[in-house]
Amino acid sequence: MKPSRPLLALTMGTMLLLPVGAATAASAAPAGPAAPPADHSRVVGEQPVHWTPHVLDGTVKDILRIGDTVVAAGDFSKVAEAGGGRTRSVHNLFAFEHGTGRIVRGFSPSVDGTVVSLAPGPGGTVVIGGEFGSVNGRASQGLARLSLRDGRSAPWFRASLDGGTAHRIASDGEHLYVGGGFSGVNGVERTALARLDARTGSVDEGFAPRVSDQRRGSLRVHELALSPDGRRLVVNGTFTKVDGEDRYQIAMIDTADGSLTPWSTSAYEADCDYSLMQTYMRQMDFSPDGSYFAVVTAGGPEVKPGLCKSAARFENTDTPDSEPTWSNKTGGDSLYSVEITSSAVYVGGHQRWMDNPEGALNPGPGSVAREGIAAVDPGTGKALAWNPGRARGHGVEALHATSDGLYVGSDTERLADEYHARLGMFPLS
Repeated sequence: MKPSRPLLALTMGTMLLLPVGAATAASAAPAGPAAPPADHSRVVGEQPVHWTPHVLDGTVKDILRIGDTVVAAGDFSKVAEAGGGRTRSVHNLFAFEHGTGRIVRGFSPSVDGTVVSLAPGPGGTVVIGGEFGSVNGRASQGLARLSLRDGRSAPWFRASLDGGTAHRIASDGEHLYVGGGFSGVNGVERTALARLDARTGSVDEGFAPRVSDQRRGSLRVHELALSPDGRRLVVNGTFTKVDGEDRYQIAMIDTADGSLTPWSTSAYEADCDYSLMQTYMRQMDFSPDGSYFAVVTAGGPEVKPGLCKSAARFENTDTPDSEPTWSNKTGGDSLYSVEITSSAVYVGGHQRWMDNPEGALNPGPGSVAREGIAAVDPGTGKALAWNPGRARGHGVEALHATSDGLYVGSDTERLADEYHARLGMFPLS
C-alpha cells in the first residue's frame, strides 16, 4: 500500500462543523478510519464500475479512500457525477462517496495550486501536500489538514514549508512524513525531508536524516514509501548521499531514530534521463506484509542501460549493495505509479509494452502489449494476463487499492474501452 494508506485507526479528535442544509450522504461525509489494507487474494477485474465521477479537465495525481469517502487530488477545475447533471466547479481537490460516486457537496476547500499527495489525518481529516501557497484563504505553503466533512482547515495544524513544495506525504496515524523540495518547515531547517506531528504539524526535531549532493538540478526528495509496520521509510530523489553515506537516488531509513539502514543499491546510478529531468525515480510501494517494495521509473527519450523505464522489486532487508529480485522493462516508455496487493504489482504510466527488456521503442522479443496500465506477478516479475488498457496520454499518476478494488487516476478519458474521464475503479473480479 502507498504510504498515505496507514494501518492504524485515526483517533485524535477535531471539531467537525456541518454546513446548514448538508444533511444527505452526498453532502456530509461521515468521519471514518482509513480503508482496511488492500490484501487481495486475486487480481481485480478488467471492467471498471460505472459510478465513479468524471474529472473533466487536467489530471488526477492522487486518490485516497477514508471510510466511505474518496478524496481525489490533482490539477483540475471541473467534475461531474457519472449519471450526468450539472458540472461542478472544484479547485484541485474534491470528495465523493465510495460505491455511489455521489460528490460530497459539503467538502469544498479552496486550494490555490496543484495537490500532489494525500494522507489520512487524525479525527476525520485528510492531509494534503503539493504546490500551493494558500488554502481556504489562509497562507499554507505546501501542506494543510482539512475536515473531511466540510473541507475547512484544522485551525491547530500549522505546518508550512519554507520556500518549497511537497512531492509526497505519508502518515502512520501519529507522524506525518513529508518529502519534497524545501529548505525547512515552520522555520526549522529540514532539507527535502521532515517528520511532523500529524495533529499539530510541529516538526519532530529527533528525526533529522540529511540528504545531500544532488546529481542534477535542486536537492529534493521526489517520492517516499512507509512500510506497513511504520518501521522503514524508503525515499528517492535527486540526492546521492544521506548522512554523508553514498545512497544514489534511493535510501532506506529506520524511523525509530532517523538513521540510515544498511540497505543500499547501486541499481539507479546509470544516467538514463535528459538534461531537464532532475531524477528519473518515480513512485514506490511496500507489499501488504512489508517483506518487499517496488520502484517504478521514468526516463529520457532514448533507451539506455540500467533501470530507467522499469518496475523493480527489492527485498526489505539490511543487505548493502542489493540487486533487484526482478525487473520488468517497458522498452522505452515511462512508468509513474505503483500499487501492491498480495496478488499483483500494479503499474501505471505511458507504457505500450511490458516484459520488453530488449525493446527500443518497439516490441522486442517476448514483449506483451499493455497500454498505459499493467499487473505484474509479485514472484516472477512477469506481466499477468490482466490487460484492460486505457488511453495513454501522459500516464497514470494515481493508483489506490482498497479492500474491494483498485482506483486509477490519470489525464485521459478512455479506460477499458469506456468513457471514464481521468478517474475509474476496477472491482475485485
